[in-house]
Amino acid sequence: METQRQRGALSQIQGRFETEAREAFDDGWSRDEEPLAPLATTVTLERARTIIARNDSPDIPFDQSINPYRGCEHGCIYCYARPSHAYLELSPGLDFETKLFAKTNAAELLRDELAKPGYAVSPISLGANTDCYQTAERRYGITRQIIEVLAECDHPLTIVTKSALVERDLDLLGPMAKKNLAKVFVSIGTLDRVLARRLEPRAASPQRRLDVLKALSQAGVPCGVMVAALIPALNDKTLEHVLEEASKAGAQEAAYVILRLPNELKDIFKEWLATHYPERADHVISIVRQMRGGKDNDPRFGERMRGTGNFAELISKRFAIACRRFGLNGHGGGRRVPELDCTRFVAPSPAGQMKLF
Repeated sequence: METQRQRGALSQIQGRFETEAREAFDDGWSRDEEPLAPLATTVTLERARTIIARNDSPDIPFDQSINPYRGCEHGCIYCYARPSHAYLELSPGLDFETKLFAKTNAAELLRDELAKPGYAVSPISLGANTDCYQTAERRYGITRQIIEVLAECDHPLTIVTKSALVERDLDLLGPMAKKNLAKVFVSIGTLDRVLARRLEPRAASPQRRLDVLKALSQAGVPCGVMVAALIPALNDKTLEHVLEEASKAGAQEAAYVILRLPNELKDIFKEWLATHYPERADHVISIVRQMRGGKDNDPRFGERMRGTGNFAELISKRFAIACRRFGLNGHGGGRRVPELDCTRFVAPSPAGQMKLF
């Protein structure tokens, strides 16, 4: 099936805010054996009204973030951001990875925000929702424009990505890192190429992401590995392998996130699981529910990222032991990355106004 090979989601599952329901049926004009045409990606340019998203969640290590794009062509089947497409009255399924939106005025809005007299400095996270280095970035360069503004102002930032395109911006990130203003996490859920291609059909290969860690490390940019999403009975068995290879590549820090299935994502993931791994689908969901208090999802702060119960505790212990073994997060003589410097910040000049000095 064409969409299975090129995309993550298998269908256009209806968003919870849509007012009309759609159901496919055989009208006799098409044949099941006819191949489906590949789905094209469209990017809609939009002028955002605001650009910095703020949160006070106690289990998220940042309170400011920027998402240059809505939707993500990587098509990761486990992406917790998929349900956000429902707010646009689009499907969190295939629409999420084929109907994208680019915030073309992001850098302009950011400059205005940083110039406000009452602005309080704290690291801005890029890629917290959708990947800021997805394919559209090659054409629009919005992420680079944002980094240019932050570099100009000596403003700290963090990045999470699974794209090799981050290497393009090492000329900006390297000098920022020397001032303790930049940190990059590369997301690697598994080193199994076949599994990775099914989970993340349009993202860089796991091996290529290890190369990205090497490039970041060699450029002096503090980097870490994010093992996410960790899916029980599917990719959790390779946790230690990922951490070992990431450490060898230069990662200094590590973190993980257990699979989350909020809103429409639970149906999208179950459909994918039943298609690609029917023999273990029930087992995977059973363990997920064990970690989520008997439900598909547990949104409680402090529980949603790690889960609860015996399996979640086992993962936590395995992760801690592996970090000690491979010198991550300051263990075994490894250097613990310091908190980013917020004291260097200099507010930008208003648009169109030249600096006196």
